[in-house]
Amino acid sequence: MGQKVHPIGFRLPLSRDWGSKWYAPRKDFADHLHADIKIREHLKNKLRQAAVAKIVIERAWNSLRVTIFTARPGLVIGRKGSEIETMTREVAALSGDKQVKIDIQEIRSPEIDAQLVAESVAGQLERRISFRRAMKRAVQIAMEQGALGIKIRCSGRLGGAEIARTEWYREGKVPLHTMRTPIDYGFTEAKTVAGTVGVKCWICKVEEAPKAAREEAPTPPPPPPAPEA
Repeated sequence: MGQKVHPIGFRLPLSRDWGSKWYAPRKDFADHLHADIKIREHLKNKLRQAAVAKIVIERAWNSLRVTIFTARPGLVIGRKGSEIETMTREVAALSGDKQVKIDIQEIRSPEIDAQLVAESVAGQLERRISFRRAMKRAVQIAMEQGALGIKIRCSGRLGGAEIARTEWYREGKVPLHTMRTPIDYGFTEAKTVAGTVGVKCWICKVEEAPKAAREEAPTPPPPPPAPEA
């Protein structure tokens, strides 16, 4: 029996944040939870080509704010904002006719976003590209873009084999048990001809100093003047 913990849930109080930010009484909790799941599934299917990494949902009394983190904001917004208006109406219908506001956040470096890397590898597997080639290429690009370490793992009928197996590649450092280390994690499934292949990705990014420590850090003294000749 595996003793494993979710990398994001493991770091929630420290370096990661919740995907849904709201509080509800006991009688409304289940309705809000299932509404969040439906909203995420709907937006993920609708924006399948827009490279959506995550969707954050915030609730107030009678309003709903949905923040979409994507590497292709132009596809999400649409021409003159037409797609935003359509999605606002659809999300409002799924949430029980609440006031909905949709925000778009652009991901500057999709090559080191674990969810986007996993979805990219899964897309290549569905197009019948060799899993070894896809995984090695993703590892190489992530390291070139400044990641400290990356690990990719694929499980299933790789290459159409009769017996399912697991293959993984790792480069750099990926300390999963160090809580202060910002580990990004992504998971998706590739629907191949031979069956479903699971793709997991862990990316170790550069550790940022806490905001308080940066503000309290003393400024270095100016250099001494150069001696006159």
